Amino acid sequence: FQKAEAPRPPGAKDLHAYPWDKSSLKSMPVDLQQFKKLDAYALKVNVKNSVEELVKALLKQARTDLEKVRAIWMWICHHIEYDVVGYHNKSQLSSKPRDVLQMGKSICEGYAELFEHMCSLAGIQCKKLSGHAKGHGYKTGQTFTGDSDHAWNAVYLEGRWHLLDSTWGSGSVDDSFTKFTYRYNEFYFLTHPALFINNHFPDNSNWQLLKPTLTLKEFENNMLHNSNFYMLGLLAAHPETPIIQTVKGKASVSVDCRPGTLFMFKLKGTDEHGLMTLKKHGMKLDVYPQKTGSHKLEIFAKPSKAEAPDDVYKCVVEYVVECESVDEAMRFPKDLHQPVGPSWFSERQGFLQPSHREPVLHTNDGRCSLTFTLGKDISVLTSLHTDGSSLAEDMGRRHVLQIHRRNQVELKVHLPHAGNFVLKIYSKKKSDPGNYDYIFNYLIRCLNTEVKWPAFPQSYSKWLQDYEILEPLSGLLPANRNVQFKLKMHGIAKVLVQAENTHPLTQKRGCWEGTCNTSGCREVFVMVHENANHSFYSHVLKYEVETQ
Repeated sequence: FQKAEAPRPPGAKDLHAYPWDKSSLKSMPVDLQQFKKLDAYALKVNVKNSVEELVKALLKQARTDLEKVRAIWMWICHHIEYDVVGYHNKSQLSSKPRDVLQMGKSICEGYAELFEHMCSLAGIQCKKLSGHAKGHGYKTGQTFTGDSDHAWNAVYLEGRWHLLDSTWGSGSVDDSFTKFTYRYNEFYFLTHPALFINNHFPDNSNWQLLKPTLTLKEFENNMLHNSNFYMLGLLAAHPETPIIQTVKGKASVSVDCRPGTLFMFKLKGTDEHGLMTLKKHGMKLDVYPQKTGSHKLEIFAKPSKAEAPDDVYKCVVEYVVECESVDEAMRFPKDLHQPVGPSWFSERQGFLQPSHREPVLHTNDGRCSLTFTLGKDISVLTSLHTDGSSLAEDMGRRHVLQIHRRNQVELKVHLPHAGNFVLKIYSKKKSDPGNYDYIFNYLIRCLNTEVKWPAFPQSYSKWLQDYEILEPLSGLLPANRNVQFKLKMHGIAKVLVQAENTHPLTQKRGCWEGTCNTSGCREVFVMVHENANHSFYSHVLKYEVETQ
């Protein structure tokens, strides 16, 4: 062994600019693909009798200093577990490298000492650092006083100091601090110092390896982004302070990221009291707590193209929302799904060029209309929902009318009354026999209490997607009146409207027109002859007639 010389203190050439320049997660170029063989080798080394023998075995496959450090790092992260029992009873604990190796477990102190000792045996300068960490048990916005509570290492590679934390690289402890789980975390190997400072504050500020260095106060006030935040390619979160005061009952958060990331949130454990919209380069969230006081707000993310089986939603950032007054008007229907409004996700599902890009539609007269250009081979299903029992499921479908013109679809919505409604949009491939998949939804708000639109007429399976009702749009016809009918339908021989008597419609310029008298009946049907030679009629539409 060549013993390493005494470590030199960090100087100007070790420093990185703060804040992070969003370039790399690491402080030097590292090609993880090239480490694959070395990593696999290091994991298999099984030497427990002495630290010297262990290092000798690990170095067999390592040529450069970087490879030596990598082999040591990999071995420690996968063979030393965090000693949850020892943590609670420190008097029994030894952090001496030999004891840590024999026991196979330790606390951060022991990880850092073993790392330092193994590096020095390998002829690499390494230093154990101590300081404050936003680790287990950290509460948003807390201050740090007294002695340091965590230990990690700096290693000297290619003429510069670099930072790593093998305790946090090895896994995690559960909330009650009674169980350790091995879960390797690449993030803490040679972490970029401007990211490392996010949750590690060294006693000696020179070891931040930053220019400018941060004060303890700045460290306390900075947002905690955990490693998931950066590993998922997220770039920034706003606001940059962890505690948010509501203004008029509302608090807003946004996250910037690379394209194709999905988000969800929980405010006090539920996503009911917010409006989250997905943007191409991130997400925007407005929350409206429905109780005053302090609320925990957690933001979760995952890649939309799930590559690994563990691509589940992971918590990436946490805030505390302090709410002084509640905006009760912003209580949302429980059927509202996050995210709200159109996004790159709905575009990917074939809903292009939405007429309304915002998540909320306001209507004064209780009517609104949305249009989309549809991708190929898409069949659409819609439904309207609100809290309370005013809309049964079949009626929820009948308050939205689809009108198809070539590759465009228009959704006409007529609200049954004032209030907050959810318009849900589902689709499937026309060629697929299966069910419709939920794609996205809008919130529709109407404050006008005069509003009272009847449902659209009921349509049957013979009513084709590209037929269109020009009039009457209301599914409820006045009694004892002559009602004008105008329907756009193609490829049929005859159209009849059946009330008490039967009224044929005549074809003019692609429309079937005529009048029908509603006296003496409760229902009116539109029926079609598909073929002049058949005597068989199919029902296509059904209207109700008002009772006198």
